[in-house]
Amino acid sequence: MQNEMSDLSRLCIHTITTKPWDVETAAKHFSAAGVKGITVWRDALQGRNIQDTGRMLRDYDLSIVSLCRGGFFPHTDAAKRMAAIDDNKRAIEEAAQLGTSLIVLVCGADPLQSLNESRKQIHDGIATVLPYAAAAGVKLAIEPLHPMYADTRSAINTLAQANDMAEALNSPWVGVAVDVYHTWWDNSLEQEISRCGKNDNLFAFHICDWKMPTTDLLLDRGLMGEGCIPIKQIRSWVETTGFNGFNEVEIFSNKYWKEDQELFLKKIVKAYAEHS
Repeated sequence: MQNEMSDLSRLCIHTITTKPWDVETAAKHFSAAGVKGITVWRDALQGRNIQDTGRMLRDYDLSIVSLCRGGFFPHTDAAKRMAAIDDNKRAIEEAAQLGTSLIVLVCGADPLQSLNESRKQIHDGIATVLPYAAAAGVKLAIEPLHPMYADTRSAINTLAQANDMAEALNSPWVGVAVDVYHTWWDNSLEQEISRCGKNDNLFAFHICDWKMPTTDLLLDRGLMGEGCIPIKQIRSWVETTGFNGFNEVEIFSNKYWKEDQELFLKKIVKAYAEHS
């Protein structure tokens, strides 16, 4: 029997993490390495029959943990808000075709309006697509992003804000995703993760590390153990809630995308075993 340190049964890797690989190549190598979960980014599905892709992933014995990403609801232009709604409906259809029951939402923001207005539009956007998600059997996970992204990427910047919105929407189909990269700095993180547990709305857990110094606020994430995030401690808080889902490695890195991806995958597996 594998010991806990080498157990990969809850390791999931996002397709964006090994961006140079297409989804077929990623699936082949993930499966061969003993990885059991994959989260698919929508760009990886372009030009493919989505149902066939889902079958291919399952043939490799990979659980399709989620589809990334929906969201980006706020706009000062009403037509663009409607376009975002339509795109999220398409994402729900894609998730159902792929065979996953979860979409992660990067909620968006518009710097030409207040954060409060963007948050209202996020709430209203999710409420609008929620009946479509429920009908398709697809849950929506609100992911808070680090405040440095509050200009254009997300007006939801703390786990408390994500919990507030999920509670306001009051649906079993809406919950939150916790990404250590975005939330590790928050002194209320343990309390808010516990709140997720009480609400049974913690849908996803993403891991990587914050390198110091970071050289790019988007594209310099580190392997687990390369930075200053207390990943094991945060994971213990997450698991205290009863969460028993996958630990999803999501790394955006110009450095690692330039590497041999087979070597990078070996580094991911090693870092996961030692530092997660």
